[in-house]
This record gives sequence, C-alpha cells and structure tokens, in this order.
Amino acid sequence: MENTPQNLQNKKVLITGGTTGIGRATALLLASHGAKVLIFGRHENELNDTLQDAQKAGLEANITGVTADVSRESDIAYVFEKVDEALGELDVLINNAALGYSGIMDGHYSEWQYIIHTNLLGYVACAAAAIKRMRPNSSGHIINIGSMSAETKEKDSSLYVATKSAIKGLSESLRKEVNPWGIKVTLIEPGAVGTDMQPQSPEEQRVLEEKMKMLKAEDIATCVYYVLTQPKRCDLVEIHIRPHLQSI
Repeated sequence: MENTPQNLQNKKVLITGGTTGIGRATALLLASHGAKVLIFGRHENELNDTLQDAQKAGLEANITGVTADVSRESDIAYVFEKVDEALGELDVLINNAALGYSGIMDGHYSEWQYIIHTNLLGYVACAAAAIKRMRPNSSGHIINIGSMSAETKEKDSSLYVATKSAIKGLSESLRKEVNPWGIKVTLIEPGAVGTDMQPQSPEEQRVLEEKMKMLKAEDIATCVYYVLTQPKRCDLVEIHIRPHLQSI
C-alpha cells in the first residue's frame, strides 16, 4: 500500500502568532520545505526579525508577514485580505497566537477579556475565515496549538486553563463538523516550551531544555511538519508532547 508523505511544496499556510516562539519556528521549517507562508504578530520588530532570519536562510520568497492583533475583528479581516492577496488560496491554518495568564483572582475584567479574545475568540474567528476558503476546494488542514494545561489544569492558572480547555473542546467538535468537507483538524498540546510565554529568562530556559524539563519551539514545529505530511487518509486528531522530565 502506498505510504508516500504529502509534499508541502507551494502549500499556502497562515500562521497566527508567527513572529515568535512556536509560530516562528514553524514558519521557517515549513518554508524550508517549499510552503508559501504568511505570518502575523502584534509587534513590528519581531516580524522584521523573523523576516530577516528568513532572508538569511534564503527563504524570503516563501515567507511574508504583517502586523496584526488576533483579538481584534478588524485585524483578522485585514489578515485574511492579505491571505487572498498574497497566497490566493489557503491550504493550512495554524492557530498559534496565545498569551499566558494566571488565575481569575489576578487582574480585572478588561485583562480577562483580552486574554479570552486572543486565546479563544481569535482561534474561532480565524478557523471560520479559513474554512470559508478551504471548503470550495474540499481540502484543508487546521492545526490548533493548545496546551497540556487543558489536561493538567494546574493551580493558579485558571483563566489560561479555561481558554486552553476551550480550544480542546473546539478542536474535537470542529473536526466532526468539517471532516465531511475534506478539511482536517488537529490539536497539538505541548508541555512547557522555551518561548517568551515562559516566566524564566532565555538563559534559564536553555538550561531547562538541556535538562529535558522544557521543550524547544523547534520540537513543536517538527510535530506540525509531521502532521501535515501524513497521507491524506490519516487524521492525527490529538497529540500530547511533554518534556521528558517535566513532572506533569
């Protein structure tokens, strides 16, 4: 039986939160395999850093980007205008933009609202816009980057846990909704990853990575690549990735 991996050459990919951490590592990896990638993030300096790294790697033809905030409806509309303009169509959405947060006894209503709009509503809105573009082609793939927090439900992180638990439920239900249209949905739930979401300094993160208590952003990027290159008959529905020695 044929088991040839799918080719990413010229696949059209949108990555939310694609200017830092997991999103950035994923953008560079997929572009290196021939995908045409559009990224966005909130900060222009981070976008420019990523585009400069793409240029150094000879990938500037495969990565474009804009600044936008996934918590804003108008910004999402702008991003998908750029998708239509720069990519023409959309094969893959990687919902990745998210912010860490502590418990509901910290902060106030406007902060909670911003986290929920970013971590949940942004995923919903981008998925809906992506599906509208994928459905006419009877194909497409949505990858939601969640968190092991949805499983471990750690103390003093109730708002973040709530959003990531919602992403888990969204992914499970949405997959059943869109599979008949030829669209796949995959949820990837990492443990601790060395990114700017972590409270530790970059130097401390590198130590934890060496001790196998923290993952690298590139580990998740490699998982995304694996998911996207599986034969069309295969649905990788949910993947947990934990650092070997993280106690969760």
